[in-house]
Amino acid sequence: MSHGEMESESNYQVVYSKLWQDIKKRSPKEITAVRSVSYNSDTRQFIVMFFNEEYIVNWDNEIIFRKTDGFFPDVMATIIMLNYLACAQPLPESDPKWVSVKEIPGGMIFYSAFHKRAILVLTEIFGHQAYKLLHAAQSLGGETAPFGDSSVVFKAFPEVPLCVIVWEGDEEVRANATVLYDPSIRSLLPSGIIIDLGIYLAGELKRLAEASCN
Repeated sequence: MSHGEMESESNYQVVYSKLWQDIKKRSPKEITAVRSVSYNSDTRQFIVMFFNEEYIVNWDNEIIFRKTDGFFPDVMATIIMLNYLACAQPLPESDPKWVSVKEIPGGMIFYSAFHKRAILVLTEIFGHQAYKLLHAAQSLGGETAPFGDSSVVFKAFPEVPLCVIVWEGDEEVRANATVLYDPSIRSLLPSGIIIDLGIYLAGELKRLAEASCN
């Protein structure tokens, strides 16, 4: 389900409840066997690493909060993390390359929204100051990559990398940006959530870049 489809609170609650039902159909041991998460059987909590931050996913209370300060993530981040657990399957082998949204099954259906809310956002913020991407990426655990004028690889989850690339523009060349995924993500998350993941990352990078200017 895409972010646009989750705008209403009632719809969000339906999705939220369904994902928890799917998670609880599995045993915690089954999930930890195929995901890079831990589970504390005493507290009945998963610990999920999401963009360089540890989050507690509480089995009994069905809530998610950041371990360091108790912060509750927004709707999009919550749904992404629940999908990550609910869709837990063995990690497939993948080619050592990156793929675009257009190469993900169903990706073209969501491409217009992805372009508007991820690509254009990244281009606007970093397209004429690509170096700012590296600064904004630090708190999200990003590592420099050798693409474009500036590029960073992030780990949304330990086994789910994304790559953001920016090409600077000038008077003759239009600025551009993209978000690429490891091919294995096609088996790890639903297409709509893959799109939301890129949109979420773009939004976080924009927020961090703007905060550093204030």
